[in-house]
Amino acid sequence: MWHRILSILKARNRDFYRDKAGLGWNIIMPVLIVFGFAFIFHDDTGEDLFKVGVLKSTETVVASASPFLATRHVTFVDVDDLPSALLKVERHQLDLLLDLRGEPRYWINEHSNKGYLAERLLQAAYVKSESVPERQTVTGRALRYVDWVLPGVLAMNIMFSSLWGVGWVVVRYRKNGVLRRLQATPLSAFEFLSAQIISRLGVVLGASILVYIGADVFLDFVMRGSYLALFLVYIAGSLCLISLGLIVASRLRTEELADGVLNLMSWPMLLMSGVWFSMEGTNPAAQAISNLMPLTHLVNGARRVMIDGAGVTQVLPEIVILGGTGLILLLIAARLFHWD
Repeated sequence: MWHRILSILKARNRDFYRDKAGLGWNIIMPVLIVFGFAFIFHDDTGEDLFKVGVLKSTETVVASASPFLATRHVTFVDVDDLPSALLKVERHQLDLLLDLRGEPRYWINEHSNKGYLAERLLQAAYVKSESVPERQTVTGRALRYVDWVLPGVLAMNIMFSSLWGVGWVVVRYRKNGVLRRLQATPLSAFEFLSAQIISRLGVVLGASILVYIGADVFLDFVMRGSYLALFLVYIAGSLCLISLGLIVASRLRTEELADGVLNLMSWPMLLMSGVWFSMEGTNPAAQAISNLMPLTHLVNGARRVMIDGAGVTQVLPEIVILGGTGLILLLIAARLFHWD
């Protein structure tokens, strides 16, 4: 018995080590993840204790514009839209909002402990100044982390199901000779890939609906927007990610290499698309890369609907970006696709 087990073990290991590409991804991928975390959270000053939003004019705000901006251990985040920034103060996502356009003023949430301390720091910074910012207040309960993270978790589930559900499976079809047999039929590559998309869309959306209902029953999370808008965002995001998986599957021949490539695509999106944490205040280069990722627009669109109460019109940019990108990727996948 052990002789047979050892024989199969040797054969499987030999097959794995012969696949240089798959072996390489298994070694390189963990290193890339570690470097990715270091890149996103690179900060020579350590973790800051407070997060303050700063409204500014078209000119760059420097520390001389407000002595408070020189305060250490405070992350200053540039914001452009007052209503959305005030909403973040209400939800305790910003400890304080400082407006330096014209006469300086600031807002705090009277129910926020960190907001109270941030205000003390601001007052201390202006103790020798003749002009003190005008104090204004907002109220609101803190947004639970589960309310904030759930749209990202649903989007993450869609990403993994979309990429592996078509990318890995189609590669397996090619390796097992299924695609070669389909090539002998009148079926075109575009028709085959379209069928894969429609099939996976049904699976992804069905699973997402079940997760959504279960989470709502047990967690009673926030849903302030339109269900139609949320549905369209998830359909567009699923189309985009499934098409991306089809591009991976268009040429690869082994499951090991497909796993490596899919991991290389999915893990950066998982880390840099705001699924588990906000990208505000992170490395500016990381934020720029994040905006190029489809998962970022999927997460942002879902959060705008569920948390901010957005309708179809408000999330139309995300729907257009995801849907348009998905169609382009599908055409590229059909062009690159090989049956054997």
